[in-house]
Amino acid sequence: MGRRILNDALRTMVNAEKRGFASAQLQPISNVISSFLTIMKQRGYVKNFEVYDPHRVGKIKVELLGRIKDCRAITYRQDIKAHEIENYRKRTLPTQQWGYVVITTPNGVLDHEEAIRQNVGGQVLGYFY
Repeated sequence: MGRRILNDALRTMVNAEKRGFASAQLQPISNVISSFLTIMKQRGYVKNFEVYDPHRVGKIKVELLGRIKDCRAITYRQDIKAHEIENYRKRTLPTQQWGYVVITTPNGVLDHEEAIRQNVGGQVLGYFY
């Protein structure tokens, strides 16, 4: 269940987007989900999100913009070096014009552009476009 929490949350958001809902409620939550949503918010894929009761099971309410086409978590977290990030992005994302690969690094959870800029590698959490 531990690594499926992120995948379940992302799939809930994609399903809500496809059904045309304005918001989605994610439960249970983790710090990784919050970090992933922060990157999605910075890149304009999510309007806002609010964390309720983070010390217990908790829930997150996400306001959607309708931009998410697909969003997946990689359940087997692959190690990736800084110079391999661009090749991984080309293999994973359908186009070079939009979409982001999310990577957990020693500097925190970053998208692929920021990881390349800081020249750090890490483990791939997932991607969205």
